[in-house]
Amino acid sequence: MNQRALIASAAVSLMSLALVAGPAAAAEKEKCFGIAKAGQNDCASLTGSHSCAGQSKADMDKGEWKYVAKGTCKDMKGMSMDEAKAAVKKS
Repeated sequence: MNQRALIASAAVSLMSLALVAGPAAAAEKEKCFGIAKAGQNDCASLTGSHSCAGQSKADMDKGEWKYVAKGTCKDMKGMSMDEAKAAVKKS
């Protein structure tokens, strides 16, 4: 086998592993609302005030979230998406 074919097959193998491992890793995590420090949120705000990670303005904002290991959100005093939506609606 020539060097190009070997490199190409190695690259394909690595990419396929990444595709298989990605969904499994995501399945082991959950969104936890109300625990992110300012500037440390993982993505868009529940309220729509921004659409990117790292843009939260306040610590522990109920509309901001971070990915945490599945089953640990309540231990961190966090909320599920439904609880966060209800809390934001009350505010």
